[in-house]
Amino acid sequence: MLKWAIIFAVISLVAGVFGFTGLSSGAAGIAKILFYIFIVITVIFLIVAALGIGAVA
Repeated sequence: MLKWAIIFAVISLVAGVFGFTGLSSGAAGIAKILFYIFIVITVIFLIVAALGIGAVA
């Protein structure tokens, strides 16, 4: 997920350099959404790991 967010951020930067502002803002929005999804999933996994849910006894 983070990999795709970085890819879209790079696409946004390149598009901005070449003057494609519509494409740049769209790619930046997608990158932002993917990054927030990554953060939420990471926090959920950290909470599950801290509680020991799914641990083999």
